[in-house]
Amino acid sequence: MSSPTAMPACLYIVATPIGNLSDMTPHAIDVLKQVAIIACEDTRTSGKLLSHFGIDTKGSKADDAKESEAPNTKNNTDNNVTDADTATKQKGHNKLWAYHEHNSAMQTPKIIEMIEQGHSVALISDAGTPLISDPGYQLVQAAHAAGVRVSPIIGASAAIAALSVAGLPSDRFSFIGFLPAKTHGRQKQLTALNSRTETLIFYEAPHRIIASLEDMAAVFGADREVTFCRELTKTFETVHKSTLGDLVEFVKADDNQQRGEIVVVVAGVNVAQDADDISIHDKLLQRLLEDLSVKKAAALGADITGVKKNALYQRLLELQAD
Repeated sequence: MSSPTAMPACLYIVATPIGNLSDMTPHAIDVLKQVAIIACEDTRTSGKLLSHFGIDTKGSKADDAKESEAPNTKNNTDNNVTDADTATKQKGHNKLWAYHEHNSAMQTPKIIEMIEQGHSVALISDAGTPLISDPGYQLVQAAHAAGVRVSPIIGASAAIAALSVAGLPSDRFSFIGFLPAKTHGRQKQLTALNSRTETLIFYEAPHRIIASLEDMAAVFGADREVTFCRELTKTFETVHKSTLGDLVEFVKADDNQQRGEIVVVVAGVNVAQDADDISIHDKLLQRLLEDLSVKKAAALGADITGVKKNALYQRLLELQAD
């Protein structure tokens, strides 16, 4: 690996392993070694990861000397030196900054200021690709608003890894993330997703997995295809394809399946349905009829649901006659 060199001012979005440390890319290691600041969710968790790869989280003496020798080109006085200036000029400064949903409002402008002053910053999550069910989009949004360059350093993602082994259609999919914690909210969201034809990807916490699977089986139907992925890339990895009804019993029967990082990949509603099954889209079709002709409503409905336009056209005529 090449020796560290000065990095251009940029916000790097750096993916880290989701389990197997061998999945860390040389590019990610190189970037994390060179940036001035690493923003992370949990400094303790990320500190262990960075230490494993020999990434020093303290400012080097060489960097500090370089900073102290550099001429002061700022027009303001010493009394107006910012927190970002101080953070980069203190000898042995900690380059690991906590960045999470509870402090993002305070940290975001500081990080943008660092980059605008010519420093490089990397954003990492506890595991996987940042911003996928993790904090950080506010920082990227602010970077774009400020005209700051944003660059991805690609790597592992639990959602995409699960989709790749699910054995379900992958040409169209939606990442849903975590469902609401409370039963009513969870069932309401699942009901709204019931007619979606694309593959759906969910994350779920171990203590809610059984309740969530039971709700999925109740709303989507016990015979809906699903692939259950747990602890991907780790020693006790699970990839189990079945139906929602069978999956509930599988998880209930084995306490180990109720631990670790869980991704649930659910098949979309079967688009090869007969005319009677199209009625699940009635609410959508009735709404389209309020503003569109039958022909246009059928065309738009087909784009949204994946059901053939001719079948929807006939159903729209039936609804219109009722």
